[in-house]
Amino acid sequence: MTQDKDLVLADSPSQALNDHGIMVLMNEIDTDSIKPVVEWILHENHVRKKKLKELLLMVCSDGGDLSVAFALIDVMRNSRIPVKTVGLGSVGSAGLLIFLAGAQGRRILTPNTSVLSHQFSWGNEGKAHELFATIKEFELTHKRMVDHYRVCTGLDDETIKRVLLPPQDVYLSATEALEYGICDHVA
Repeated sequence: MTQDKDLVLADSPSQALNDHGIMVLMNEIDTDSIKPVVEWILHENHVRKKKLKELLLMVCSDGGDLSVAFALIDVMRNSRIPVKTVGLGSVGSAGLLIFLAGAQGRRILTPNTSVLSHQFSWGNEGKAHELFATIKEFELTHKRMVDHYRVCTGLDDETIKRVLLPPQDVYLSATEALEYGICDHVA
């Protein structure tokens, strides 16, 4: 009796999804939640013998650590296999930056998704030279965010700073996000 590989149960639902090129990210963005996603993309690109045509990253996250988010974004951008993103539930802050990094034309928001865009939060204390170093990192991170928004949305820096990264939080519906180029489709 032969077994169909697709009918053999995987060790877990997550593994079964991964085997079919699907990863679900539904946590705060930190090293624990992002490491498996980075490993998955690297595995699909460099280890799997039969390459998939596309990877699907489903994102439902209100954000977290920007450094870790940008690490994943760099891996997504360098993936030879396009990474499609689907935002559902709530996509905000660092979670939004990850969602935006999906392959152009393949970023989908579900109709009931809430989108949060805002300037990042930071704080520090210490000696003057430590604070100056922190200010430099703040400026570099802000520039990195604006550049990412520009590349992913096609908006100019002034519009990004005025509409998507003003001093207050900006909440958008999926259709409003579509108008600003945050997603490619609402479905």
